[in-house]
Amino acid sequence: MTDHTTDQPGAAIAVNVLTSLDQIAEADWDACACPEAFETGRPNDPFTTWRFLHALESSGSVGRGTGWEPRYLAVEMDDVVIAVAPLYAKSHSQGEYIFDHSWAHAYEGAGGQYYPKLQIAVPFTPATGRRFLVRPGHEVTGISALLQGAVQFASENDVSSLHVTFCTEAEAIAGAEMGLMRRITQQFHWENNGYADFDGFLDSLNARKRKTIRKERRTAQAFGGDIRVLTGDQIEPEHWDAFWRFYQDTGARKWGTPYLTRAFFDIAHDTLRNDIALVLAERDGVPVAGALNFIGRDALYGRYWGCIEDHPCLHFEACYYQAIDFAIARGLSRVEAGAQGEHKLARGYLPTQTHSLHWIADQGFARAVARYLEEERRAVDEDIEILTAYGPFRKDRREEQQ
Repeated sequence: MTDHTTDQPGAAIAVNVLTSLDQIAEADWDACACPEAFETGRPNDPFTTWRFLHALESSGSVGRGTGWEPRYLAVEMDDVVIAVAPLYAKSHSQGEYIFDHSWAHAYEGAGGQYYPKLQIAVPFTPATGRRFLVRPGHEVTGISALLQGAVQFASENDVSSLHVTFCTEAEAIAGAEMGLMRRITQQFHWENNGYADFDGFLDSLNARKRKTIRKERRTAQAFGGDIRVLTGDQIEPEHWDAFWRFYQDTGARKWGTPYLTRAFFDIAHDTLRNDIALVLAERDGVPVAGALNFIGRDALYGRYWGCIEDHPCLHFEACYYQAIDFAIARGLSRVEAGAQGEHKLARGYLPTQTHSLHWIADQGFARAVARYLEEERRAVDEDIEILTAYGPFRKDRREEQQ
């Protein structure tokens, strides 16, 4: 464990680098990561909780040989943990979803060594949330210590760069004020505008899109079986056997090798199933397709889909329409359906800004990236404006949303 200590008025602050979550108490981490859960029973999102990150670590999904080596940050003041961050040493750029492959190619083409780099992120999880996790009442000190500690750790270990991905807009603004480069990208999110039910959502769409979605739902639900959404104790261990087959199929086609290990799903069953909404399509009692979602306090996060049989429109139903049904029933304000996919636009998911922060050690390369980010930001803003205008909503509803 490496210590970086700085003096603050009336207190000494230590920024510790941990190689395992076993080195910090779950209560201390979660007091920073999800203090709201102590009052409401559910975190804003489950992804930065000790239980989720520890499931990744203890299952071998991150750690030695994965390219995601834990270097968690923990800030202590007067022996109290006031801030933490999920920091990883990366030997590649896989599983991040805010892509810097072109940066790596350019840097190495000029003779530099881009990897290893440092990443403050939730591995394999393109969901916006807090990345600088601070105990209430210590926001200014905690965020400052985490950022300064991360940059100092990067400098001392001679890595090319530090990246903070899928942070909140407020964190992006604060990081930019402290000298990091701010990047804006986009995803597609569904917003719940107080719909009473799915038909209420359909009523907000133009007639052509409304007709298309109804047809897709009828087609999907005629696959010859039943579609169920399971959560909490409704999820049985054998459901993970089925979903593992789905996940392997999708992972092999998209990434070559699935990011999560089989053990992750067993651990998730024990520690995370109350955070999960599992959509299963079953034919003759046998699961043939499924979608895995995580439940936040005010949002549903779509993560993985897979199948062992191909049926028309079943992907749209399991991933998008069942998620909307669930969000409306639970009174959730939005569905974040993961990275990429302009096909989501026609199904009511609109383009939304996502944010990241970047620090690059080489000043010349940093200036080149900064120029690129300015151009990219203008292109993303224009793309969001155009896509929103072509969205499926009736004109009067589009004007209300703008």
